Amino acid sequence: MRVIPAELTKRYVEQGWWRPETLGQMLAEGLAASPDAGFHAHSEIRPYAGTFADVERTARRLAAGLAERGVGPGDVVALQLPNWMEAAAAFWASAFLGAVTVPIVHFYGRKELAHIMTTAKPKVFITTEQFGRMTFVPDLCADVPIVGLVGDQSFDDLLADEPMAATLPADPSGPALIAFTSGTTRAPKGVIHSHQTLAFETRQLLANYPPNRGRQLTATPVGHFIGMVGAFLIPVLEGAPIDLCDVWDPGKVLKLLDAEGMSIGGGPPYFVTSLLDHPDCTEAHRSRFTTVGLGGSTVPAAVTRRLADLGMFVFRAYGSTEHPSITGSGPSAPEAKRLFTDGNPRPGVEIRLGPDGEIFSRGPDLCLGYTDDELTAKCFDADGWYRTGDIGVLDDDGYLTITDRTADLIIRGGENISAIEVEDVLLTMPEVVEAVVVAAPDARLGERVAAVLRIGAGHAMPSLDRVRTHFERAGVARQKWPEELHEVPAGQDYPRTASGKVQKFVIRRELACSAARGGIATSTK
Repeated sequence: MRVIPAELTKRYVEQGWWRPETLGQMLAEGLAASPDAGFHAHSEIRPYAGTFADVERTARRLAAGLAERGVGPGDVVALQLPNWMEAAAAFWASAFLGAVTVPIVHFYGRKELAHIMTTAKPKVFITTEQFGRMTFVPDLCADVPIVGLVGDQSFDDLLADEPMAATLPADPSGPALIAFTSGTTRAPKGVIHSHQTLAFETRQLLANYPPNRGRQLTATPVGHFIGMVGAFLIPVLEGAPIDLCDVWDPGKVLKLLDAEGMSIGGGPPYFVTSLLDHPDCTEAHRSRFTTVGLGGSTVPAAVTRRLADLGMFVFRAYGSTEHPSITGSGPSAPEAKRLFTDGNPRPGVEIRLGPDGEIFSRGPDLCLGYTDDELTAKCFDADGWYRTGDIGVLDDDGYLTITDRTADLIIRGGENISAIEVEDVLLTMPEVVEAVVVAAPDARLGERVAAVLRIGAGHAMPSLDRVRTHFERAGVARQKWPEELHEVPAGQDYPRTASGKVQKFVIRRELACSAARGGIATSTK
């Protein structure tokens, strides 16, 4: 982990941004204030209807059962669950124990899960036998002392008869959560957050939310850092009901919004646009989407303009798992700033631009670093600045607009995908001599995975179906599978620098221009 400069620590404490409380203490206080708030999991597999008090009792029974088995402050509790009640119970139980929670995206496959298990070394792993394409892999958990499968007796056995009344003490400046997210490396990187950075981020986001929002459906996977914060922390502090959705089916979601009188709050643009584009979406549905916050992936200006023209109050935000809330726009920001920039620095946050426009940031919600010390040293400097890997410009009013990315990432519907990882899998196909993977624009998801391939002599360009079958057999999460293919014509080459390095920014630009013209002729569908 990085060493946080003493002057920053002093400032954050003096400003009240870092408080002497743990995540468990913050949760306990919020749950006690709103015990009757509703908690619903809208699921065909594991539906649930109850209150905060009901779920807290389950969480404290789980905490008691884990404590009896020797789990306590500093131990690692890993969770790979869909948006179910048990995900909240497990997260809250971990917080009450002062443990370190490791949320894992439920669609991660064997390859990603093996890396996370080896890196995090959890004492507890709570998951389920089967959900969608996710299947429990026992051999990956052979070294985990405690494993509980939701829907199986092994999870029920972890619940003690009597709930744990206490909230165990822990160091507020110490690790509280490790979020694994794809980076430019081949394996997911572990981002470490403390009790203080998480608590500040929760309050930071809540302060930007409009009051009296009513019931809002949470579809962002709780295995994501921001999904867990948005689903299981912010509503508790606010005393607002929690409504979870485990499968995003726009038609079914529209019916659910009708039946329950709910709305959605935002997130990656895909969640909003997929509803608006569905044939069953009516004016009654659109009237519920009064305020929409967009972030977590590329936010096209055409999308914000479209939503604003439909009468929605739209604002954008920019951040990452490492630094969740770097910039954003509040209600007082002019419309042009809200729609067409990524906002200005949030309270307590500082940003500066390098000579090439690269964005550096620091603030009270910036993580402690990575599980990989070398990566920490590369991305954080001695003065507490984080190298985001994004390129941007600041206008005269201090509003930031992201223009490019130095990091080799695709952000698909809010999910980070390492281009290098996808390239590695493509290069195991016998016909592929060279593979370049970049982000292509996508109206629904912001970006999608595009692969430009150089094929060996005597081989044919593989079909998209063949490539996807290859990725499935390799155990790679479906979200990382290429969605469009392009072939480098025989006798031609990728655009390269004088040293031979592929100029990915040129390829991204060409794909974006082709998409703007209405299609890409070289795609293999």
